[in-house]
Amino acid sequence: MKQPAGVIVAGGLATRMGGGDKCLLPLGGAPMLERVIARLEPQVAELALNANGDSARFAGFGLPVVSDSVAGFAGPLAGVLAGLDWAASQGHESIVTAAGDTPFFPCDLVPRLLLAAEGMAHPLALACTPDGRQPTFGLWPVALRDDLRAALEGGLRKVVMWTDKHGGQMAEFDGAGEPFFNINTPEDLVKAEAMI
Repeated sequence: MKQPAGVIVAGGLATRMGGGDKCLLPLGGAPMLERVIARLEPQVAELALNANGDSARFAGFGLPVVSDSVAGFAGPLAGVLAGLDWAASQGHESIVTAAGDTPFFPCDLVPRLLLAAEGMAHPLALACTPDGRQPTFGLWPVALRDDLRAALEGGLRKVVMWTDKHGGQMAEFDGAGEPFFNINTPEDLVKAEAMI
């Protein structure tokens, strides 16, 4: 299988953080997004950012910005679909997604997702830890993008309902050091600073 493209999902509303772009908040002296790019970019063939609104605010990062095609902030699956549509236009067969507010995810995310999905006609896998699945971190096949679009247009919002329907596999990660710790509140940001 060809190396997947990468998509950083940052299209949420950040309501618990008071709105705005969480991925642009400073963490360790640099925007959080910079840390996420540094982790994902070496693992993928090409990288894009899923975000809504004016893309000019991300101009300094040098990434294509793709916005949701499903109206009304339909959650992470809308970001996955936007990423799949972009990847299809670039000739990629699959994408790996990572959340823009989760700066410590594993540096071997992509190889482990690929391993979990080995042998599948349409490779589909989610990261999981002992605490459960991490639905924003997954391997998604471009071939299923129209199925995903139809599911979203039909009102589906739960990632695992869609991945389970397609036999999605699990890539297991140990929970030590909270690799999928995500920053939702000002308190989380303080904790993340201490984790650096």
